[in-house]
This record gives sequence, C-alpha cells and structure tokens, in this order.
Amino acid sequence: MEGIEWSEYERRVVDTVKWCQERNESPLVWSIEMGKWATQVPSPDLGQVLVSHLCFQNNTPSLWKFLEGAMSSGLLFPVQVLSLLSASIIPHRRSQPEAYSLYLQLLNRYALSFNPVVSDVSRQTIINSVDRALKLSEIYDIPVLELGHVFVLFFFSVIIGLIDSVLDDWGLLQSSLERPSLAFGNTNSKDMDIDSKQSNNLARKEHHEELRTKNSFMALEVLGKLTESKKSLLLLRLIHLNMPKKFNGLLCSLQLFKAHHLASSDLNPAKQLLARFSANIERVVDFVHHLDKRQLIGMLVDNGPPCRPVSQLNFESAFSACWVPLDIYMENVMDGKQLVKSAIDVIAEVVITLQILNQASWQETFLALWLSALRLVQRERDPLEGPVPHLEARLCVLLSIVPLAIAKVLEDEDQVYSPSALGNSMSAYEKAHALRKYGLISSLQVLGQFSGLLCPPASVVNAANIAAAKAATHVHNSKNEKGSGPGYGNHGQGLMKAGGNMRHLIVEACIARNLIDASAYFWPCYVVASAITPSDTSPNQNSPWSTFMEGASLSSSLISSLVTTPASSLQEIEKLYHIAVNGSKEEKSAASKILCGASLRIGWNIQEHVVRFVVKLLSPPTPLNSGPRSHLVDHMSMLYGILKEASLIDTVHILSLHGVVPEIAASLVPLCEVFGSLEPTSRNKSSKGDEPNVYMIFSLAFLFLLRLWKFYKPPIEQCITEHARAFRGELTLEYLLLLRNSRSTSFQYETNSDPDHIGCISDKAIYIDSYPKLRSWYCQNKSCVASTLSGLSSESPVHEVSNKILNMVYSKMTITGSSSSGSPASTGEDTLQRPMLPAWEVLEAIPYVLEAILTACAHGRLSSRNLTIGLRDLVDFLPASLATIISYFSAEITRGIWKSVPMNGIDWPSPQAILLTVESEIKEILAAVGVNIPRCSYEASQIVLPLPMAALVSLTITFKLDKSLEYIHAVSGPALENCSSSCPWPSIPVIGCLWAQKIRRWHDFIVVSCSRSVFRQNKEAVAQLLRSCFTAFLGSQLAATTSLSNQSNVNGLLGFTISACSIHPFVAPGFLYLRSCRTIQNVQYVNGVIVGLVAEYAQKLSVRWERKECRRLKSSQASLCLATTKAKEIATLGASLLCIAGGFQLVQELYTETIPTWLLSSSEAESKHGEVSAVSCVVEGYAMAYLLILSGSIMWGVQVQQPNWLFTRRARIVEIHMDFLAGVLDGNISLGCHPSTWKAYVSCLVGLLVKFAPAWIQGVNPKTLRTLASGLRGWHECELALSLLERGGTAVMGSAAELVNVTS
Repeated sequence: MEGIEWSEYERRVVDTVKWCQERNESPLVWSIEMGKWATQVPSPDLGQVLVSHLCFQNNTPSLWKFLEGAMSSGLLFPVQVLSLLSASIIPHRRSQPEAYSLYLQLLNRYALSFNPVVSDVSRQTIINSVDRALKLSEIYDIPVLELGHVFVLFFFSVIIGLIDSVLDDWGLLQSSLERPSLAFGNTNSKDMDIDSKQSNNLARKEHHEELRTKNSFMALEVLGKLTESKKSLLLLRLIHLNMPKKFNGLLCSLQLFKAHHLASSDLNPAKQLLARFSANIERVVDFVHHLDKRQLIGMLVDNGPPCRPVSQLNFESAFSACWVPLDIYMENVMDGKQLVKSAIDVIAEVVITLQILNQASWQETFLALWLSALRLVQRERDPLEGPVPHLEARLCVLLSIVPLAIAKVLEDEDQVYSPSALGNSMSAYEKAHALRKYGLISSLQVLGQFSGLLCPPASVVNAANIAAAKAATHVHNSKNEKGSGPGYGNHGQGLMKAGGNMRHLIVEACIARNLIDASAYFWPCYVVASAITPSDTSPNQNSPWSTFMEGASLSSSLISSLVTTPASSLQEIEKLYHIAVNGSKEEKSAASKILCGASLRIGWNIQEHVVRFVVKLLSPPTPLNSGPRSHLVDHMSMLYGILKEASLIDTVHILSLHGVVPEIAASLVPLCEVFGSLEPTSRNKSSKGDEPNVYMIFSLAFLFLLRLWKFYKPPIEQCITEHARAFRGELTLEYLLLLRNSRSTSFQYETNSDPDHIGCISDKAIYIDSYPKLRSWYCQNKSCVASTLSGLSSESPVHEVSNKILNMVYSKMTITGSSSSGSPASTGEDTLQRPMLPAWEVLEAIPYVLEAILTACAHGRLSSRNLTIGLRDLVDFLPASLATIISYFSAEITRGIWKSVPMNGIDWPSPQAILLTVESEIKEILAAVGVNIPRCSYEASQIVLPLPMAALVSLTITFKLDKSLEYIHAVSGPALENCSSSCPWPSIPVIGCLWAQKIRRWHDFIVVSCSRSVFRQNKEAVAQLLRSCFTAFLGSQLAATTSLSNQSNVNGLLGFTISACSIHPFVAPGFLYLRSCRTIQNVQYVNGVIVGLVAEYAQKLSVRWERKECRRLKSSQASLCLATTKAKEIATLGASLLCIAGGFQLVQELYTETIPTWLLSSSEAESKHGEVSAVSCVVEGYAMAYLLILSGSIMWGVQVQQPNWLFTRRARIVEIHMDFLAGVLDGNISLGCHPSTWKAYVSCLVGLLVKFAPAWIQGVNPKTLRTLASGLRGWHECELALSLLERGGTAVMGSAAELVNVTS
C-alpha cells in the first residue's frame, strides 16, 4: 500500500478495534468485524496494524484473545505475529511484564505453527515483515527468500531471544562479552526508565517484580517445551549444520547457564527446567536420522560397521578386505615412481577416510594400518632382484612413514562434519584425541597376536633384537628401582631378553615420535624371558656415535662405522650437519657420506629429520661476504658426497616417500646452473673417478633432477593422452618448482641448535626463467623431442663444439679399434682430445653429434660396434650426456623414420639364445593370472629393432652392474622401457633378453617387467587381468560349495611374496596390475571394465544369497548385513584399482560419464543374463553407489576443510553427477537400467553422501537438491530427503523447513 492508503487502512482497523472493545464484543464478532479488513487470508497487513496497536497503547485482554483466535483460525500468520511481538515485547519485558507473560503463552502455543500454503502476495509481505522485525538478513547475513527460511530463522531467533532475556534478568549476560547475541535479547536503559516512571505505586512495583521473576522461570519452561518436539529438533538442527557459528552462540549460552547454575544457589528452582532444556539441545547435536529399517534401502544405507570385531579368529583375512585401499596404495608406491605428495599426508588422509566409511573404531583403524604395512614388508622376503626399490624403502613405510601418518591423524583438529560439534570448549576435541590415542595403544597391544607378520627379515633381525633388549633392560632397571621382582633375580644375572620382532621396532618408532611412552615395555608378553649376559643389556654402549659425540676425529675406521650404523638422536645429526657445512674438505666429504648412509636408509626413528638435513645440504648457506664466484664451488666435496649417495635407488625413493621431491628439484636447479657453466680444471681428471670434479658433480645433479620427471616424453604425446596421464602424476620441471614455491615454508622446523648453524630452508621462490643455461637446455630438449633438428651454420659456436666432440668420439673409435683387447681405457693421447668446455655447451651440441653418427651408421660409414663405442665414450666423458642421448633416441624411435637393423649377433647383439625361453615364461606368468595372449612365431632373421632403439640398448648393456652406477641405471632403465613400448612386438622381449643375458640374476625381474608390456595397448588383456584381480580378491566366494561366511583375501590379490620360490617367477594379479596400470594408453577403458565387473559380481553374489538363503535375506538383519559387506568389498576393490590407474581424472570421468552411461545402457547386460531379481538389482545399485562414494573419498577426502582448488573441483564434479540424477527424476532423460537398480542407486548414493560425505552436498545446486528430495519423497524416503536438504546449506534451509513441517 502507498503511504496515504496505509494510514487510512490503519485508522479504520484501529477504529474497529476500539468499537469492539467499547461494545465488549465476543471473539466471534471480533473475527467477523476484523475479517472485513483482510484482503487475503492470512492477512499480513492486518497483523502488522494489530501488533503495533497492541504494543503498548492498547494492552487489553480482549485484543490478546482476538490475536490468539485469529492465529488459530488462520486469519493471521502466526510466525509474522509472533515475530512482531518478539521484537516489541522482549526488549520491554520489564516495563510490560503482563504483556510478556501473555506473549510467552502465545509463543508456547503457536511458535511451531507454520502453514507455507499462502498466496504469492501475502508470502512476500510476510517474509519482508518478519525480516524487518527480527533483522534476519542483517544478523544471519543471508538473503531471506522463502517462508521456510523465515520459519527456521524466526524459531532460532526466538530461542536465542528468550535465552538472552533470562540471562539478562539474572544478571549473567554481560559476563560473556564475546558471546554472540541478537538485537532484542537484552533490556536497554530506555526500558528501565519507562518502567520506573510507570511504577510509582509500591504495590504495583511489588506485583511487577513478582511477575518478572515468574516470567523468567516461565521463559525457561517455554524453552523446554518448544525444544522437546521432533519438529523443533529438526529446525534447530538446520541451524546447527548450516550456521555452526550461530549455533555455537546457543551452546555458549547453555554453558553459561550451567556454570552459574552450579555456582549460585539462587538458581536452584530453575534446575529442573534448565536440565530439560539442556537435554533438548544436546539431542539436536547428537541427532542422527534413522531410515526405515522395514524397507530394504533403509537397511542397506543404515547398515552397521562392515568390519568384524578384533576378538574374532581369522581376523587378518576377515579384516583386510575393508582396508584394501591401504595395501594397494602402499604397494603401488613401491614401483620406484617419484611422489609429488608426501606418503605421510596421503596415508593420513586415507586412514581418516576409511575410518569413517568403515565405521570402525580407532583400534581397528590403526591395527589395519599396521597390518597393511607389515604385509608390505613381508612381500619382500623373496624379491625379484632388479633396479627397483627394495626392503629399505618398504621398511621406511612401516617404521617411519606410518608412524608419522599416525602422528598427523592424532594431531588432526579438523572435524569431518561440522566444527559446531565441539561447542564452546575443547573437551570434545580432547575426548576425540584420547580415543585416538587409546586406539593406537590398543592396536599395538593386539598386534602381538599376528606372529606370522612379525617375523623380521634377515637384515633386520639384529635391529629387532636391539629394540627388544632395550625394552628388557628398561623393565629390569625399573624392577631394580622398586626391588627385585619375581623372575629377574640379581643384576646382570637374571636379566630378561625379548626375542626381537617387528613389533619391537614399531613400538620404538612410536616412542621416538612421542606417540606412546615407555610404559609399552610393560605390556603383557612384550618382553619374553631368556637369560642374557650383562654385556647384552646395553646395546648402545659401544656405539660409534657415542665416540663421535665425545669429540673423536673422523678417522677412516670411525667413518666406516658411522656410515653403517644409524644415528639415534637429532643432536647427532645436527653435529654432522655442522661439520658438513663448516668442516675441512675431507670432513665435508665424510660427513655427507655418513649422513646419506645408514642414518638415512635405516635410521627409522629419526629418518624425517635426516631427510630434511639432506635437502638442506643440497642448498648450503650463502656466506655473508661471498665474492663473484659461487659459494657452491667451496662445497664441492660435500655436494659430491651427498649427490653420489643420495642417487641410490632406495635412497631416492625414501626421499620421495617423505614428499621432498619438489624441494630436491629446487635445490638441484642452482647446482646444475652453476656447475654446468664452469669449465673443467684439468684434462686428466676423469668423470668416472671418485674425486669430485665439475663434470661429475654436474652430471650427478643433472641426472638426479631429470629422474624426477619424464624428460624424454614428447609434448604431443602428453597432449594426446592428457586425460589419461596429466592427472596420473607425470610431471614437468615447472610444476615441481611451482609446487615447491607454494609450500616452501612447510618444511621449516625448529631445533635446539644455534640458528646460525641450522638455518631454515629458504623460502625464496625458484623459477626456471631465473636460470638461463638450464632454461636454454630445457627448451632445446622439448624442441628436440617434438621435432627434427634444424641445420647448423658452419660459423655457429654449436657447430664448432659439435666438431670437437665428433673428433673426440672418432678418435676413441680409432684407438679402441686398433687395440687388441678392445678395452675402452683412456690413454694420454685420448685425454688430449677431450674438449675443455662447460657442460651446458657440450649438452647443446650433443643432438647434432648423435644425428651425425646415427646417419653415418645408417649409411654404412660407421659400424655398429664403433657407434656403441662412441656413445659410451660420450657418456664416460660427460655422464649427463646420457639424458640428451635418451631424449634424442626416444624422439627418433617415436618418429619411426629410421630403418630396422637385424639383431643377429654379428652387427648387433642377438637375443636368440634365450628369446623363446623368455617368451614362454612371459606366457606362463600371464596365464597364471588369467591372461591369455597368442604366441608369436618368427625366425631369427625376423628379430629386428629400429636403429635408434638398437643403438640405445647396445649402449645401456655396456654399463656395469655396480652400485656406483645406479644413478645411470635409474635414468636409462625407465627410458629404455618407455622407448621399447613404442616399437612393434616383440621389441620388448628382445630388449629384455639382451639385458637378461648380461645380468643373469636380473632374469626373473626382466621377465616380469616384459610381461607388463602386454597391457599397454591390449584392451582384452587388461580386462582379463582386472577380472583375475576380482577373482583373487573374492577368493572362493563365488564357488557353489563355499558358504557365504568365507572372507576375501588381500594376499590373494597382491600375493604373500612378490615371487614365490619356484622354477619360474610368479606374481599375483593385483601386483601385476599395479606395475602395469600406469602404462595403459587408453586408461579410460579401465573405468568401464571396473564398473562392469562391480555390477556383475554384485549381481552374482546376490543371486547366490537369494537362491540359497532367500528367507533369511528378506527377514534377517544379519544376512543383509553380510550381503552388504560383500557388496562393499567388491566396490572397495573396484574403487582402489580405479584410483590407482587414473587418479583424479579417471574418478572425474566415473562421475560424469561412466556411471551415467552404465545407468543408460544396463538393459543390454540384463538381456544377456536374462531377467534378474529385484534383490540383485538393489544390491547392484548399492555396490555402484558405494563405488562412486569411495572413489571420490579416496581422491579428495570427506573432510569439511579442503584447499580452495580441491573444494571447487570436487563441487563441480559432484554437481554434474547430481544434475544428471535430477534430470532423470524430472523425466528429461530415459534410463535403460532396471527400475529397482535406479531407485537403489539414487537412494543409497544420497544415503551414503549424507552419512559419510555431507560436505560434498553443499556444493550442489539448490534446485538439484530440491529435485532429488522431491523424488525421494515420491519413493516414501522422507527421512532421506530431509537428510539431504538439511546438509545443502542455507540456500535450501527453507525447503528443508517446509519438509520438516510436513513430516513432523
């Protein structure tokens, strides 16, 4: 209405009120007369005028009675009237105690009265009226657009207003200054003045005071009544979930009430009322929706924990299926691939996710983690010997990475669902932390029952015995302090010694990180009695580290002892670091060698500190008065020692597991830039010797840097396979540096040493553009890989350098050719031919040298033998040249422009002697895992390789199998495997045979490696291998003679050992899949295969259950629980294999393409297998929903707090899938699957989201959520629909409130 119209309307309504009051009309007449001014029902305008007239000019009983009748009859909208009354009366409750009393009575009756069915005009007027009265938009900082919003916020505002009023009346409101409060909760000074002016009569004052006291108690009583119904509980829960900070204000008030209730005897009469109200609020925090267990979907979604109790026999096999993602991840990181993200962070995130999804206790969770890590170590008992990480890296996971991951879990303060669950105190967090700590301790105690996994490998027996002896000594000393106990006898004669096992090492690792204390030594059966001599009781008494800390000089014998003995404390490592930075040349070299020795490889209790010191030594501090020469030159001996020792395969992998690959890359960049720009100081210094020289340090640093990403991959290939590879961990140097820059401060740590000696890792950003020499090579390498070389001008400096290198290479060929022994040993004449050039200039010229000698060989002007000699001399001259050789040959092999050469043993080495044997063994390995491929038959003359491939493999087999050359093998091995995959079959067996002939003890490893190549392009082989993985994991569950209670088997999937002791190597299907999945070219194909297998096996198992135990399945909760557990196991395996194969991108495709396609096309599968039962369809839908949820959970977690980029991407992916489901429910998309499958999938997906990943829901479009909720209501899943809406954020609170009003 306009201003004049409103004034006239208001006047007429007031006149009618006065007329009715003067005539003392009955409520019926009041309603008839007042109804004349209601333009629509309910009438918001009428309510506005009446309340403004009532407060407080016409505070008469008749008008109050009319208000009640009008709200009851629907003439007035209760929420609007009560909102207006709240804003007017609560602040003036002391001056108007009668009105406040009547208001409380109306509030008690009509606060929860809500009818959302009103006309559009009235709806908006009511919304605006309530919003203005209670300042909802201002206080809650959200747009109030719906009546449901108004209802929720009105109810919560009234609750807060009443609490504030009671606190203010009792003088408690000001005692908590930081507690949030609403605008009308307290009494202002103006109200107090009005009260004093109007209360001159003493009797009236006493009456008012008595009424005020009574009103405070009445307000508490009303609070108790308003919050006791399920409807009010659900309304408050909407605030609790979507506005946690506001709800914390309510908890704050409750805490304030309780504190003063305990401290003040004056509040004793309110004790019962307060307890009632408190109990109601606690119900809001603890409330969980329970679906209808009488319906199959409700039983599936609300099914209890899938894991069996710890006390059950056969615990290991029964329990492992729930936690197979841990086993798969741990085994997967053992393939030697560098990790960008720390394994500590990944394992901690996966542990938290699986604990939630498995609904497991922390004891079960930590026990499962220990068992997975122990199985990882046990699989190395009979390893395949080869250039891959072995036992040291696996022990690093068990004894360093896992304890550090547990420490991260214990320190995790993030709440998965909502931070409001903690209230206003840390007691809830402290309780949760205590539960986790107790779970860890009890898991370590229970771990002693798994003796089969605790037997230490031979190389660890001594360390385990030392740990056990340490515990026995501690127990003995403790007994002696308290008096000799039974069984221990006299000192030195009755000491006890425990037989050392892996649990002793695990406990020591936990004690070292303050996860537990030394009381663990007193656990039952931890120390097992056996007599020992007194000298055995002090395992560290002759430690070389004690000698070192006492100040002994670093003699050769002491250095040898320190290299082979791990340090036991951080102080020892700090002193070593100080010597490495500030000592003499000899001391620097020794200290670096010691640091990268046993302390880094097997110093599990302090390994994370050693790792960080190694990274720091790669970037030695810059002196204050440094001249124009780089300070790095002064540290050549130290850098040489660090780079040489840290380049070992197991050592690099240990560094990778600790997540320092980006930091190492950033440290190596300046080393490469500096040493690659220096000229060698002497012609007689060979790059193959043990003396540090410019070329050797550059080569070590450069090849180390290149090992961190696949530098030889063509950019075009990365573009073509972007979806398959970009998110599978294949890196670029730029990305590594950006990652390091983004987290440069995360590795800073505190020590007790002088900060001048132990400085923090520099947080200065490092970019490749700041290093022109490295950037020039980097760009040249990408160009060389992407396209053929362009011609060089004869006047070009590169042309001049190329000629010098060619002269050196041809000179070597001539000398070697005339030598009777054919030895590549250098002579004095040879050294004079070597050019004295900076390494960067040499690398720039090498592609042109390679093109020249390869062309000469192709045209017969250069023999294959001389080609190999020339290449080897080039690597001997500058080992870093191997990188350019690999890049150039890899590109040329890919381009396919070179002729093939016969591997006949005359011109080139021949694999003929063992080729058929190797192929037969490959076929046997594949057949053992259910993969059948046709065998190729060919003659010796048909064994050919492309010329660049033949040259590359001939070069690599000239390298000796020596530990000092591991830095060479670590670069050439993966590159050789990648290059061979670009050649036609049987190139890979041929190359494998050539290597197997050279290094016979690598035979089994090479055969297994060759067997992986089948899966690169053969889709059928991939499908067969995946099917074998499911069969091995499920074991004999599918056999008709086996009962349903048989458990799945992780050992069947990954194997007890990597290679069984047999004539031919054997690998489990899961192990072979993990080593092969990253090389599958069309990795999207894996998605479809896994989804199909999950659906197939879920249906097969459910069909068995239904046929044999149909009645039990329908009537027994236990049977359905078991059936659900099996479906979860199938989905868990599928999710784990899928995430490992394709990572983030494959999971995204699962959400956006694969599952929708499965829903659209499932009818074809049903037509193949005939009609399926409804129960099978339901279980299939449940398994697929669990597959989707678990895959996403593994990739991006279920926590509320996530990095912005991850939250945004997760929200987009989940929203796309939910939009698809909403489109089907709207009728815009037609499905091909069974209706029962569709209903089960949607219902279970929503149920699992609400239960395990509620944080995902807030990123979904509100319209989509409303559509899904409407569809669920149509299926009579109202509780599920409400659970979905209440997690959808403030945007759908209104819809949730309307649904609450309907269902409650």
